[in-house]
Amino acid sequence: MDPIWIISIAAFFGAAALGAAVFSMLKSMNSTRAEDRLDMLAGTKPVDAAATRGVMKQDFVKLSKGAAQALGSFSKSLGSWGKFLEQANSPIDFQTFVLISGGLGLLGAALGAIAQAPLPLLPVFGLILSVLPLFWLMLRRKQRFARFGQQLPDALSLLGRALRSGNSLNAGLNMIVEEMADPIGTEFQIAYEEQNLGIPIEQALKNMLTRIPNLDLKFFVTAVAIQRQTGGDLAEIIDKICEVIRERFKILGMVQALTGEGRLSGAVLMALPIAIFIAVYFLNEEYVMLLFTNDLGKKMTAFGIVMQVLGAVCIKKIIDIKV
Repeated sequence: MDPIWIISIAAFFGAAALGAAVFSMLKSMNSTRAEDRLDMLAGTKPVDAAATRGVMKQDFVKLSKGAAQALGSFSKSLGSWGKFLEQANSPIDFQTFVLISGGLGLLGAALGAIAQAPLPLLPVFGLILSVLPLFWLMLRRKQRFARFGQQLPDALSLLGRALRSGNSLNAGLNMIVEEMADPIGTEFQIAYEEQNLGIPIEQALKNMLTRIPNLDLKFFVTAVAIQRQTGGDLAEIIDKICEVIRERFKILGMVQALTGEGRLSGAVLMALPIAIFIAVYFLNEEYVMLLFTNDLGKKMTAFGIVMQVLGAVCIKKIIDIKV
């Protein structure tokens, strides 16, 4: 058997075993320690036996501040990932996402080895496939935000009509939940259930704004907060917000039409060097490999990648017009 196949298979099973071990450790860590401490308090387990399962309080005190800060940063990053997955309405959790990304990375390296690609390109193939789940989640999140923005004017119009007919704000939120589809129906349902559990409606709407960072939604949440404190005709305010949102959509459509040429040019300029590299590699492999074997070629490759990124950022800034 080819040694590359053996290495690829071993790396795959090693990564899978490592991911399963980390998942099992994280799942059982808190529960075992909590059970041991309950047994200690109940007197059913001696202190020494419980101490063998985990680190005691005195050992925690001896930990360095740097390790504690690193753990806090790691926990914060996990919280950010949880929020990102929630915003994308992801059907997979963080552990599954990591396992899928790692598996695709190993698969990309294995496919590169099967295609007899140069050794320096194997990590590139692995990286390309490993970031596909991230791009999928980013696209899913972006589409969900866009769908929410499109549904918001209709939802606010429904709420305004409900307020004019004599219903309360809570009843209006419930009507949005019953009449509107996902994602706006789901988000308003969460806010409605939160205020039913005792959370002030202003805070429930602010929590929804945290999950969906939409500028138009921020106008609505601010208007509700001010109206609850000072009073006023909330239905009239909501109608004005709806009118502003619809005008913004009209202007945004005009901007998208005017910047279409720039967006297409940016996509072509970003894809052209990659396409030329692949074509020249199949036509004259030795000519392309100088970029990876020669010192000057390596510097040129790094410089080209940096300039590509700078060009993409500049084009993005030019065509990204805020409305």
